[in-house]
Amino acid sequence: MVTQEQRRRQLAREKFLRQQQRRTSARRKARMRNAAIASVLGVILIGSVALYTTGVVLDDDDTKSNANAEVTPSASASSKAPDPCDKPAEGKVKTQTWKKEPAMTIDKSAKYTMKLATTCGDIDVALKTSAAPHTVNSFSFLAGKGFFDHTPCHRLTTNGIFVLQCGDPTGQGNGGPGYTIPDENLKDKSLKKNTYPAGTVAMANTGQPGSGGSQFFLVYQDSPLPPSYTPFGTISDEGMTVLKKIAGAGESTGAGDGAPNATVVIDKATVAKS
Repeated sequence: MVTQEQRRRQLAREKFLRQQQRRTSARRKARMRNAAIASVLGVILIGSVALYTTGVVLDDDDTKSNANAEVTPSASASSKAPDPCDKPAEGKVKTQTWKKEPAMTIDKSAKYTMKLATTCGDIDVALKTSAAPHTVNSFSFLAGKGFFDHTPCHRLTTNGIFVLQCGDPTGQGNGGPGYTIPDENLKDKSLKKNTYPAGTVAMANTGQPGSGGSQFFLVYQDSPLPPSYTPFGTISDEGMTVLKKIAGAGESTGAGDGAPNATVVIDKATVAKS
């Protein structure tokens, strides 16, 4: 007999697949339209680069890659606003990956903080080391390798759930470090009534247990979500001001789930023992 929880998860997966199909169809139409315009102007190459860097054209044609994209549930409705952020620092995204989770090197009993120096301002995060040691250790490792540096925050949702998603070096929603880490801290006392409160930093995943990699999301307003995403940090008050500024600029599709209008790029990510 199918339990209520199993049925709920099945319905959530089916909803996600429908949402992804709609997004894929819309993006294919956008690619066709942009390609036609570019060919008329004779600047196909330049147009393609511009669309890629702004996150308008996302490669969803590979069904397997799309299915494995690290996600949080979708939402809808947004509005255009001026870009409140600065130009990204000079530098290139690193493409290094690893075959397995890094060895534990952090002190599980110590306090750690993460600083995201973004084009929109600094976002400081107090990490939940003892509750999510594998996650914090992974972020410490990746930050030390410069994995997050120069990467865009590729997704903003503005209706239903309210999150900014980052941590994908490809900027397309299906990238990662090459390894996965276990889910942790899913019974955190902050997750009341299936809600991730504003100020939470949590892992994105594919919807399957233990599928988190490098992508994470920052919650700028209380968001109803099942406790399936590792909560591993809390954003400072100053960081929330930056995050709300980003959210206030809206997202690019007008449907409430797309690339941020703000030029959100992590210039430098650091994890330090406090």
